[in-house]
Amino acid sequence: MADPESPVDSLQAFFSSCPDMLFVAELDGRLRRTSGALERALGPVAARGATLASLVDEEADARSFEAAWSRLRASGDPVQLAVCFRDAHGGRRTLACSATRSPSGDAVYGSLRGVLTRTPEPSPRSSLKARVLDHLAEHVSIGIWTTDREGVLLFSEGKGLKDCNIEPNQFVGMSVFELYKGYPITDSVRRSLVGEQTHSHEEVHGYHWESWVVPFRGDAGEIEGVLGISLNVTEAKNAEAELRSQLQQIENQRQVIRTLSMPIIEVWSGVLTLPMVGIVDSVRTADIMESLLGRIVEKQARFAILDLTGVEMVDTKVASHLIELVTAIRLLGAEGIVAGIKPNVAQTMVALGLDLSQITTQQNLRAALGHCIRKMSAERQLSPVRADAAAGGAPSR
Repeated sequence: MADPESPVDSLQAFFSSCPDMLFVAELDGRLRRTSGALERALGPVAARGATLASLVDEEADARSFEAAWSRLRASGDPVQLAVCFRDAHGGRRTLACSATRSPSGDAVYGSLRGVLTRTPEPSPRSSLKARVLDHLAEHVSIGIWTTDREGVLLFSEGKGLKDCNIEPNQFVGMSVFELYKGYPITDSVRRSLVGEQTHSHEEVHGYHWESWVVPFRGDAGEIEGVLGISLNVTEAKNAEAELRSQLQQIENQRQVIRTLSMPIIEVWSGVLTLPMVGIVDSVRTADIMESLLGRIVEKQARFAILDLTGVEMVDTKVASHLIELVTAIRLLGAEGIVAGIKPNVAQTMVALGLDLSQITTQQNLRAALGHCIRKMSAERQLSPVRADAAAGGAPSR
């Protein structure tokens, strides 16, 4: 009877014959044990205590790998990212690396997976495309990023990230759904993972982004993840906000100017006067009508004097508006009085053929105010007579 195989021998046999690229590494990244498939893929150097980071080919990939490994050591959370390794034949292979801390916490268990064929030499067209994309990412304020099927970031670079103090591939290995929980971009990623192209706007930590997210498909058309391009529009948004603020300030100033240009003064109890100066146009008369009618109701005024002493010119529409204003004042139970009409203004009104028979006019503000005082005095004298008549008695003396 053969001796039973020891656990150490069984483990060694498993790693030697396992078809998957498996590894056990120290916390500092040095490979403690590797499977035969991994050694055949990356070469004998993988079996001689090398670090995984030393086998990464691209400088940018090396930075993202080291950042992900540092997070793994610090937090213990599993990481997953795709990086380019040098293979056993001197070529380049993009492999997805998955790693997690051992139950004891003193080692890292992981695997590599991906296409094991040597990376072909790029064609002139693909080389030009790569250069164009590199220049775009370097000089335009955008972020270019990809995720896997689970929403885990595999790649993120671009000048837009640097402009927001985010290092290239800083969040590689982390879930988009956790990083940006509650932001519209997470919904965009979910929709793109089922085949939909999306376009969204969001503000993240004070920065504004406009993002386009599309499904990232493999050669067979299957969705392997999503590809996103996020344009940093913070500067444009800030300029828009500043413009809106300036427009609001201008509007507030215009409102102040309108108020100052048509001051409604209560010169006597129940008597309002509106001095008008300069050229009166249609816009100004509309503002005057709104303001004056509101003050008549507010003050329960009996008279409203439109003082045109300072008005040099009116157009045909304004003349009609003045007639309408006096009519509206009458409908509110008050009397509208036009004072200080200049000869040229009077000629304009007459030339229009307007009916002025229902309008009370006075030579100047003083005369208009005297007219109001006389009418109010007459009404007070008449009031006791009306009261006695209603009671059936003789007029009081």
